[in-house]
Amino acid sequence: MESHFKAFILTHRQAPLAIREPLALQPPACDALLERLHRHHGLRDVLVLSTCNRTEIYYQAPTDQRRLILAELAAVTGLPDVAAYDAYFTSLSTGETATQHLFEVALGLQAQVVGDLQIGHQVKRAYQRSVAAGAAGPYLHRLLQGVLAAHKRVQHETAFRDGAASTSYAALELVEELTAHLPRPRVLVVGLGEIGTDLCRHFAKRRGRATVQVCNRTDAVARRLAAECGLLDLPFAHLIEGLRTADVVVSGVAAPYFFTPGQLAALPVMQPKFLLDLALPRSVDPAVEQVPGVVAYNLEDLQSRASAALAQRLAAIPQVRAIIAEGRAELAQWSAQHLSLPVIQALKTRLEELSQQEIGRVRRQQHLSAAETAYLEDLSRGLLQKLLRQPVLQLKAAAGQGHAEPLAATLAALFALPAPATLVLAD
Repeated sequence: MESHFKAFILTHRQAPLAIREPLALQPPACDALLERLHRHHGLRDVLVLSTCNRTEIYYQAPTDQRRLILAELAAVTGLPDVAAYDAYFTSLSTGETATQHLFEVALGLQAQVVGDLQIGHQVKRAYQRSVAAGAAGPYLHRLLQGVLAAHKRVQHETAFRDGAASTSYAALELVEELTAHLPRPRVLVVGLGEIGTDLCRHFAKRRGRATVQVCNRTDAVARRLAAECGLLDLPFAHLIEGLRTADVVVSGVAAPYFFTPGQLAALPVMQPKFLLDLALPRSVDPAVEQVPGVVAYNLEDLQSRASAALAQRLAAIPQVRAIIAEGRAELAQWSAQHLSLPVIQALKTRLEELSQQEIGRVRRQQHLSAAETAYLEDLSRGLLQKLLRQPVLQLKAAAGQGHAEPLAATLAALFALPAPATLVLAD
């Protein structure tokens, strides 16, 4: 079964945002692609995973389905020439490479931020869509059981998910630490560059813990991001009002020393006000800390937190790979055993058919009584059990060592049985 599992992938490692964006699939498009590949074209074990960093299609088929998938991607995205994107995709055409990749994606080894927990949840939702569409067969069910079990082990047995391994996530954690004593802290994010935008998306996942306003020189940019993340937008003309009410101000403004001691000294500081500077060159004058109640953090402070966490995660990678290797070994053993069961059943059925044909022929020729016929049938069953015992033991032993496919194929050829892959894929 594993040998027929394949993947067709587009990721941030191969393609820039301008290429990934048109091929990013919303849930309805994922459902439509599942329907087309499974119902219309008969592909088995189909999984469609689409995030901002990747669009990946996993499936089971004897041959590579790259062209078919590209055509169906064109249909669900409405792109007239999706073939132009072909060079950015990679085909993983063996079960070994496809399953290894899915394990690494789900556990965060392939993430833009190593150890990212979110991707595991996204893989789980993709699997749930496959199940709902009827596109998940025995192999995908067993594979995802292994992936989710490995995900849990990584969480509990390693330091791979510890700490904030990106600057924006480090900023989020610092904001939460600084405002832990407040029931509903007020956060103002000013300047929506890459890190500021990422931070707002992190806040969106923490919805309800803080009141977050976003502000940008171009108001339309702030409005769009606020709408996307479910946050509040603040017109740039009202920035001073936002500064007055905020407990934490996070600045990504691309202007040196945009925030000054004079600005903050004019504000009533009733309780500590924290400024986090995400910009380089710095947008917060370090002298703001001379204003009573004002505390500032800069990019270096945040990156030191992120770097320490990243180093800890990188050190845990060998443990993660060991967990993946164990999960894949269990999957391979299950796959081989699952492959052997239909062959054993088909062989048993074929021998029973031959036995019944011979008993019927002898009964007609010899005019056997009911008692004599029953005796022959008992004798035949005993012989069949003895004949099947050794092939079954050998096939199970080969499955345990991961070498069942050649033996299953030989048995199928000797007794004119359906091919092992055909038996498995037919479920």
